[in-house]
Amino acid sequence: MSKVDTVRAMFESYLTQDREAADRLLAEEFVFTSPQDDHIDKRAFFERCFPTADRFVSHEMLHVVPTEGDDVFVMYEYQLKTGGRHRNVELLTVREDRITETQVFFGGRVR
Repeated sequence: MSKVDTVRAMFESYLTQDREAADRLLAEEFVFTSPQDDHIDKRAFFERCFPTADRFVSHEMLHVVPTEGDDVFVMYEYQLKTGGRHRNVELLTVREDRITETQVFFGGRVR
């Protein structure tokens, strides 16, 4: 599987809340960072972040761009049930078909 395929599969597992698939895609040493979470481990990610997909009305991946190294940049747009529409960018590191790190950069409201 390519690193882009791995990243797309991870987003799909999150949106469908397929924890088993996500667990297979995340390395044991996985680290997640966002403006709300500072280098949390895989266990904390599954407790805090993974169960949040139900807050979306829609979620669309706009760009999935691999680098020459292990990283993939993703820009996505989503609409919340509360009505807000936003864009975020993530940088995911993929090694040996597993995601080792995700860094989330929150964007602003889309008008």
